[in-house]
Amino acid sequence: MDPIAGHIPGAVNLPTTVHVDERGMLREPDALRRTFAERGVTDGVAVGAYCGSGITAAHTALVLAEIGIDAKLFHGSWSQWSNTPGRPVATGE
Repeated sequence: MDPIAGHIPGAVNLPTTVHVDERGMLREPDALRRTFAERGVTDGVAVGAYCGSGITAAHTALVLAEIGIDAKLFHGSWSQWSNTPGRPVATGE
């Protein structure tokens, strides 16, 4: 279990469910680009994806690659971050 609740400072939450339609298929590329752009993710912006344990972050990184946006995957995700003493932790928005 993670020793503390929170998120990496500066992180923006975007659940993987917004990437798929009602059939479970990836939404159209233009719709995905709009969703990410609404959260500040556009071409030329450095992006890192992480989640609780690394699984859904891989999905997000794949979706970003599909729409032509390069992203780094922080495979350690929140579990590694929150278990490293001294790392900053944010809560709330």
